[in-house]
Amino acid sequence: MSETFKNYINGEWVASQSGSLIESINPANKQVMGSVQASTKEEAIQALQAAEQAKNEWKKIGQFQRGQYLYKVAANLEANLQDIAQSLTDEMGKTLPEAIGETQRGIAILKYYAAEGSRSDGDVIPASDKDALMFTKRAPLGVVGVITPWNFPVAIPIWKIAPALVYGNTIVFKPASEAVVTAAKVAKCFSDSGIPKGVFNFVTGSGSVVGNEIVNSTYLNAITFTGSSHTGKMIAEAAAKNQIKYQLEMGGKNPVIVLDDANLDNSVEAVLSGAFKSTGQKCTASSRVIVQAGIYEEFKAKLVEETKKITVGDGSDSQTWMGPCASEGQYNTVLEYIEIAKNEGATLLQGGNSLQSEQLPGFYVEPTIFDEVDSSMRIAQEEVFGPVIALIKVDTVQQAIEVANDVEFGLSASIFTKNIGVALTFIEDMEAGLVRVNAESAGVEFQAPFGGMKGSSSGSREQGEAAKEFYTSVKTIFIKSE
Repeated sequence: MSETFKNYINGEWVASQSGSLIESINPANKQVMGSVQASTKEEAIQALQAAEQAKNEWKKIGQFQRGQYLYKVAANLEANLQDIAQSLTDEMGKTLPEAIGETQRGIAILKYYAAEGSRSDGDVIPASDKDALMFTKRAPLGVVGVITPWNFPVAIPIWKIAPALVYGNTIVFKPASEAVVTAAKVAKCFSDSGIPKGVFNFVTGSGSVVGNEIVNSTYLNAITFTGSSHTGKMIAEAAAKNQIKYQLEMGGKNPVIVLDDANLDNSVEAVLSGAFKSTGQKCTASSRVIVQAGIYEEFKAKLVEETKKITVGDGSDSQTWMGPCASEGQYNTVLEYIEIAKNEGATLLQGGNSLQSEQLPGFYVEPTIFDEVDSSMRIAQEEVFGPVIALIKVDTVQQAIEVANDVEFGLSASIFTKNIGVALTFIEDMEAGLVRVNAESAGVEFQAPFGGMKGSSSGSREQGEAAKEFYTSVKTIFIKSE
């Protein structure tokens, strides 16, 4: 039986005055797995007002005490790990082992930022006056809007919310509707922690209503967003107009370079994982595979051979390696890009078909590989966000790097080579925020800064100690006795 979840505003779970609900659909079988509120702008305003009213008291309780609340949230998430992971699989489609891993990562992120409560929040700086004390301390921004996507409905909200809270900000959280039940269960872990009312608020609904109200609110002091480039640019315009901080992560078209000296088995395995895990629905997914001519045919044959072994099905089935697309819209987008690639002249090597059937009634697409892809093709330039690989042949290392940089995005990139000099050149010349050597392009560690270059990011970084730079302002203090 599916559950219905309410909004969490000012310390209470409340229904929307709209009286309408948003149903969440299991992409594996198209069944309703839960419902949330189709909120109005009034609920968004109430949440923002609650966060505004709570911000001064939350700031005053101190960083150590704020960290203790995050430890409680982590314990709640850990106690509900299996249920939340199963919801994630049922709602978004990724396999249960991946969902469990994401939920465990959320727990680790919470504990990491909870420990920030015991760490330094400033520095002592020598003053020119020998009788003076000069130091810095961190000041919270105030009310932070958090707008998150459907592909990581546990990890991404937590890696935004946890640092925002521990550094003294209050939150209004709006998740994407495609994975909103999972987000609601994560929100309950926060509400059950005893966190003071108004500090954490959770509102569901459409981006055009709830999201728009949050982004344009005069109560807002900062906004953090992960999602499409189109929406990100609109948020940047609104934030600039209102003179508030903004942080945007807007996807990628991530390359993997495989050179002649690469370990064939390792590179194929990494490409498969980077391209097809989570059904390719990662902003760091490997979507362009740029292979040097000397190894190209052997690599291609091995990649197709291993792709054919992938089992596609319901993520709850232990035999499944790759689940469905997360929604009907995403399913249709992937199939549309497959047709675009064919029409542009790319050669379909493997897959390319819908797998919908009586046995697989959901939004299933075969893992797909295209050969003879030119860098100018849309399949090589635009983010598909699905299980589709574009193979590109090159002759030289320099050509490989040029092709890798020949897109508007710059989120992640990887290279496979035994040549340390070539690897260092790649690290220096690659226009990407995350660069990996002999590892897949998809792989983000919570203790390290994460963000992209060019059209992938606003430039500010998430996660690790870098999060402090976004969620706080530096205050310089000068003290001299009379």
